[in-house]
Amino acid sequence: QVQLVESGGGLVQAGGSLRLSCAASGSIISATAGWYRPAPGKQRELVATITSGGTTNYADSVKGRFTISRSNAERMMYLQMNSLKPEDTAVYYCNARWLLPGTSALLKAAWGQGTLVTVSS
Repeated sequence: QVQLVESGGGLVQAGGSLRLSCAASGSIISATAGWYRPAPGKQRELVATITSGGTTNYADSVKGRFTISRSNAERMMYLQMNSLKPEDTAVYYCNARWLLPGTSALLKAAWGQGTLVTVSS
């Protein structure tokens, strides 16, 4: 089972930037990688995802401010967060999920333990 470990969280003023990193213990080359955070009424909401082919998807609330990237060779995924707002304050979780090829059926998934981002006003 692949394990994920996040880093890079911290305290930043509104308008500032942070870069979150997520290190995988095994290969994530075929996985869709993503970042999630808790949201009212939901266990976790999608922040951004990137497929194995490099296609990205973002929540409307972070479009134009956050950028997700990955390095399969280094078994890493990243979330560059710019123009941070107090409402971005949350624990951020990285995720990797593997789908049955050609389908949307989930084969397996891994979650990190979370890293806290606090944005002060």
